[in-house]
Amino acid sequence: MTPPLAAWGLDGTPAPLPGGYRNTVLRVGDHVLKSTRRSEAAVAWLVPVMDALAAHGLSAPRPIRAADGRYVVDGWTCEPFVAGHWCGPNALRRLWPRLGGFPQRPGFAAARALIDLPAGGDIDLSRMPVPLARALRKAWGAVPKRGPCLVHGDLNRSNLIRSDRGITVIDWDEARMDHPGFDRFALGSGTPTEARAAQAWEIACCWHLEPARARGLARGFINDTRKRRNSDASPC
Repeated sequence: MTPPLAAWGLDGTPAPLPGGYRNTVLRVGDHVLKSTRRSEAAVAWLVPVMDALAAHGLSAPRPIRAADGRYVVDGWTCEPFVAGHWCGPNALRRLWPRLGGFPQRPGFAAARALIDLPAGGDIDLSRMPVPLARALRKAWGAVPKRGPCLVHGDLNRSNLIRSDRGITVIDWDEARMDHPGFDRFALGSGTPTEARAAQAWEIACCWHLEPARARGLARGFINDTRKRRNSDASPC
């Protein structure tokens, strides 16, 4: 895949960057181009979200409009390159804000909504084995109801960059409005119920994009489901 450099007035030879397991990530000078499955509306949704994040002392690389005003051109986006050093999720544990008030990201659905809906974001439960889909929905339904808030969805070391300007959070591809426990789990402070819901989400997201990983995770998830069922059925 060759990104449309001219759309952003860029020139040079794209160099691959690490990460981007589901998308191609290339650097061209001070810019990063990423392949994307997201719609124009889904990428535009990130702009006010990043403005709100900045008010809490954190930054994120805002998508850059192409010369014709679009954020997505031929399946590619562009954003500034962020220099610095990767840092662990512990750096965000006390800083990560709970941001509400945004509509759901176009094309996405929260985990609780997916108990009834067949699909949202990268998830399509209608194309998964019925017993597995039922187990994933049960894990999401077990999480206590909370008003949805901003969820990054992938707060790991490779997506957190520390520089002299503070911490920048990159790779917002999976961001949505959902239960705060999904990010709490990533930051090491979630409950066991939230951890199981997050594992269910990862299985569902990976099922079509990273099938080998998804099926490996699913085996452990189903085995744990059976242990829980047997434990609940054991006599006192």
